[in-house]
Amino acid sequence: MQHNNKPSRPKFTPLFQVPDFKPREFAVWALLLNLGLFFSAAGIHLFKTPNHFAMGGTSGVSIILATLWPGLNVGGALFLINAALVVLGLVFLGAKTMGVTIYSSFALSAFVSLLEKVYPMSAPFTDDSLLELCFAVALPAIGSAIVFNVGASTGGTDIVAMILAKHTGLEVGRALLFSDVAITIWAGSIYGVATGLYCLLGTFAKTFMVDGMIESINQRKVITVISAKPDEIRDFILNRLNRSATVYTARGAYTGREEQVFTTVLTRRQTVALRNYLRRTDPTAFLTIVNSSEIVGKGFRAL
Repeated sequence: MQHNNKPSRPKFTPLFQVPDFKPREFAVWALLLNLGLFFSAAGIHLFKTPNHFAMGGTSGVSIILATLWPGLNVGGALFLINAALVVLGLVFLGAKTMGVTIYSSFALSAFVSLLEKVYPMSAPFTDDSLLELCFAVALPAIGSAIVFNVGASTGGTDIVAMILAKHTGLEVGRALLFSDVAITIWAGSIYGVATGLYCLLGTFAKTFMVDGMIESINQRKVITVISAKPDEIRDFILNRLNRSATVYTARGAYTGREEQVFTTVLTRRQTVALRNYLRRTDPTAFLTIVNSSEIVGKGFRAL
């Protein structure tokens, strides 16, 4: 009997599906999604396009194509590229897997085209290329962070990433990084070495900035409190901060006494309020504060 020892490919799980929200929750989700896409479009139109910052992705290719074909604007080029990628996604992934990515792809193109009509940019805002680069990276990073944070995607090369993830064993992140670098080299060959280097710098900077923005949006404080006045601490957390906590009994290694230990998760403002309360109520209390980039559970981010 022959055995097939070839490892099976992991089942592909769609990433970007429209959440099953109640009407009010869906309205907030849709508002945040469009806000994130608009920020990304503003970064493309206001700062990337006039400075020729083709920092990878579909927007980078669109900026180059709009230069090579003067009759084609960036919004139109972005629409054509995203339309082609959506078709590829539908063929290789299916409509269910593509989910909200279909909307994001066309909405981003529409926002760029709208800005081109409402506020045409014939030249950069300033002569400071580094300042322009900062905003060219920051605005799309903020937009991408908002979009990713609501569980959606900006489309474009994310579609290529999903296709590669489903049908190949390639390391998607590395493949996309190589493609972005190739686009920046292409931009450098057209716009000059200085612009190419700015594009390369922006390509690496945007990765770290998106991660930083997402962590900043979701950041909470994990608090541990050991106090001689546990009843007062419990009352303050429950009734003043409107939060809950996990309470357990621990024994001090040095004193041997049993102590009540509180563990809770708070916002920055609530953390300051608790710290000030402890300073007034029990100055001998032991308090540790740890940053957490994401908290999932009731009262915070839903699964």
